[in-house]
Amino acid sequence: MTQSQTPIYTVTDLTAYVKRLMDHDEVLSDVIVRGEISNLRKPASGHIYFSLKDDKALLHAVCFRGHASTLGFDPADGMSVVAGGSVTVYEPQGRYQIVVRFMRPDGVGALAAAFEQLKAKLEQEGLFASERKRPLPRFPKTIALVTSDSGAAVRDMISILTGRYPPARIKLVPTVVQGEDAAPSIVRSLRAANAVSADVIILGRGGGSLEDLWPFNEEVVAREVFASQVPVISAVGHETDYVLTDFVADARAATPSHAAEMAVPDAAELMAYAGTLRTQYHRRLLGMVQQYSLRLQAAAGHPTIRRPATLIEGKLQRLDDLRRDSAGNIARLVHLYSLRFQAASGHPALRRPETMIQIKRHRLTDLQRVLAVNIGQLVPLYSLRLRVASGRSALRDPKAALDAKLQRLEAVRRGMNSNTRQFMWRHRARLETLQARLSALDPDAALRRGYSIVRRADDGRLIASAAAVAEADELRISLSDGEVAARVLGTVLDSA
Repeated sequence: MTQSQTPIYTVTDLTAYVKRLMDHDEVLSDVIVRGEISNLRKPASGHIYFSLKDDKALLHAVCFRGHASTLGFDPADGMSVVAGGSVTVYEPQGRYQIVVRFMRPDGVGALAAAFEQLKAKLEQEGLFASERKRPLPRFPKTIALVTSDSGAAVRDMISILTGRYPPARIKLVPTVVQGEDAAPSIVRSLRAANAVSADVIILGRGGGSLEDLWPFNEEVVAREVFASQVPVISAVGHETDYVLTDFVADARAATPSHAAEMAVPDAAELMAYAGTLRTQYHRRLLGMVQQYSLRLQAAAGHPTIRRPATLIEGKLQRLDDLRRDSAGNIARLVHLYSLRFQAASGHPALRRPETMIQIKRHRLTDLQRVLAVNIGQLVPLYSLRLRVASGRSALRDPKAALDAKLQRLEAVRRGMNSNTRQFMWRHRARLETLQARLSALDPDAALRRGYSIVRRADDGRLIASAAAVAEADELRISLSDGEVAARVLGTVLDSA
C-alpha cells in the first residue's frame, strides 16, 4: 500500500480504535497487577486516582467510588498492593490505565497493617460491642450454612449437626470463599440466609493463608454480618486464625466443626439429662410418699382419730358442769336480792313516807335558792361568751361549717372502709392458707388421689412395709369410697 492509499485517522478516531482493541482483549479485560502506589489523589467525588509503578514502568490507575468503598483499607503513597481490574484507554488524555475493581495490600506485613487499620475503625464505630451480641438459640429449628458447597468444612458441619441434633433443618447457602469475587458473594449469601428464616447462621470455611482468608476481612462482609437479623457464628480457618467477622459476629468458633457443636445441643446428652431428672423426681416422690405415710400413721394413732366419741363426751361433760354451776349461781343471786329487798323494806322512807316528803321539800327549796344565785352569776358570763362566739365563722356561715364537718366525716368513713377491707383481705388470705394446709394434711384427700391405707385384719395395725406381712395374712385396704378385704399371696421386697 502506497502512502497515498494509507487512510488518515483523526486523533479521536485512532484513540477510539485503540480503546476498542483493548476493551475486547480477553487478557486485558481481567488482569491482576502488583505495584507500588504513587501520585495518590482522593477528590470529593469518592474516586481514587493513582499510579502503580515498579523499577521499570508506570501504570495509571483509577478506582471508582463504588469499588473504593469496599477496599477495607486506606491506600497511601509507597504502599505495595495487588490490584485487579480491566485495562482500557482514557480517551480525553489518550493514555491507557487500569480500572481497579479490587485491591489489597501486598505481603503479609501489609495485610496485617490493613487488618489492624480496619479493625480499629470498626471497633470505634461499635461493631464489636459485646452488649449488642445476641445469645444463640438453645434449640434451633433451622440452621443456615454460608460456606462453599464443596470441601471438607461443609461435610464436617453437616455430619456433626445431623449426628448431634437430628430435628434441626439444615439450609446450605453456597458462597465463594476465596478470590476476587468472594466478598460480594458472601454478602449476597448472608442476605439469602436471613431470608430463609433461619434461627442461626454459620459463616465458615476451612483453613488457608492470610491472603486466602482475606475476603472475611473485607469491610462490606463485616458490615453485613453486623446487619444480620439472625445470630451469626463466625468459623473461619483454624483456631489460631482471626478475621474481622470473628469480632463482629455474635459468637466465634475455632473451626467449622466447633461451630456446628456450638449451634445445636447433643441429643444424647439431653436424653441422659432427662433420665437423671426422672430418677431424681422418682426418688423425691418416694420420699414424699414415705413422709406422708408416716404422718398418716401418726395421725391414725391419735386418740381423737381412733375414738372420735371421746371428744364429744368431754364436751358433754363440760356442758353438764356449766349447767350445774349456772344453777348454783342463779340460786345465789336470788338469795342476794332477797336480802337486799328485806333490808330496803326497813328503810325510814318506806315506814314513814310523809317525813321523807317533807325532807325532800326543804331540800328542793335550798336548791332553788342556790340556783337563783348561780343564774345571776352565769347569765353575764354566758352573754359575754355568746357575743364572742357570734363572731366565729361557724356561726356566721353554719352551712359551710357543717359541710366541712361532713367532709371530715366522709374522709374518716373512707379510711375506716379501707382499713376494714385490708383487715378482711389479710385475714381471708390467712384463712385460705390455713385451709390449704389443713387440706394437705387431710387423710381422705390422700385417699382421693389414689393412695390407700393398709391394715392387718386381725388387730387393725397399719402396714408400712412389705416386710411386715407374710403369705396368707388377712388385710383390710381403705380407699376413698370404702374398704377392700385382701389376702397376701406373696411379697417382693425392693432390692434398693
